[in-house]
Amino acid sequence: MSALAKTTGGIGCTILALPLLAALTVAALISGLLPGGADGSAAPSKHALADIPAYMLALYQRAAPECPGLSWTILAAIGKVETNHGRHPTMISSAGAVGPMQFLPSTFKAYAYPVPPGGKKPPTPWDPVDAVHAAARLLCANGAKNNKNLRRAIWHYNHADWYVDKILKISGRYAAAAPVPTGAAGKAVTFARAQLGTPYVWGGDGPAEGGFDCSGLTQAAYRAAGISIPRVAQAQYDAGPRLPRKAQLAPGDLLFFGTDPGHITHVGIASAPGRMIDAPRRGAVVRELPLDVAARSDFQGASRPAAGRGPR
Repeated sequence: MSALAKTTGGIGCTILALPLLAALTVAALISGLLPGGADGSAAPSKHALADIPAYMLALYQRAAPECPGLSWTILAAIGKVETNHGRHPTMISSAGAVGPMQFLPSTFKAYAYPVPPGGKKPPTPWDPVDAVHAAARLLCANGAKNNKNLRRAIWHYNHADWYVDKILKISGRYAAAAPVPTGAAGKAVTFARAQLGTPYVWGGDGPAEGGFDCSGLTQAAYRAAGISIPRVAQAQYDAGPRLPRKAQLAPGDLLFFGTDPGHITHVGIASAPGRMIDAPRRGAVVRELPLDVAARSDFQGASRPAAGRGPR
């Protein structure tokens, strides 16, 4: 375990399992999606889902937007190397770094504020929410913003080239080999993924109401992308533009569920092939789940708000 900064400071949907996509190789990661190997909207690979506790996976995904252009897979790789995602028995290093992301307390103070939703007050490096958000800020301050110099940012987390290489390798294994959404669709998916873990609130449009309901989430996601869509699921379905029944779905597509096309009761947003982000029901939180729409008798179709539509 390395010592961080030792030299630097709607209606619910049923979850259905399906085979997931294979992990990216490191070469594909570095040569493909973004310079330096960060894909900010990457879906989790099968390996990531097996290796990362669900709570920590959602936390990495929620914290990454603290730094525009930073992939959640980089935060997850650091969490893996430092404490195996909080599984280390003590989470204390010989240099005095502590907690799931291995902060020296003095370094943590520089990146602890503002306290993220769900964090401790006062913040502490022992708390996963506080620690992961602080890690995103530290990386951002040292070159990760807009992927300007990702290697430099990781090097500042632990001053060793082998460490940088290891983080990038693990990050590559955590990202599924999936098309990267671009433009408005990409912005909508990135927004939706940043809400993972946010409470479901009936009629909720975001933090001001304490959370989202299903259509509040999808409307807010496309608002963040500069596209206006109606507020409720039925109206979103009616607004379209709807896709042919057997069309291949793409990240950013809205997926609708109900008893028939005139009675839409739920909506989610496709985040990757075979995956959806939604706000499912009271008592739950915004989640990302595997989904086989062909196996869902209540699936009524999809729309593509980003198709041929600019900001309004």
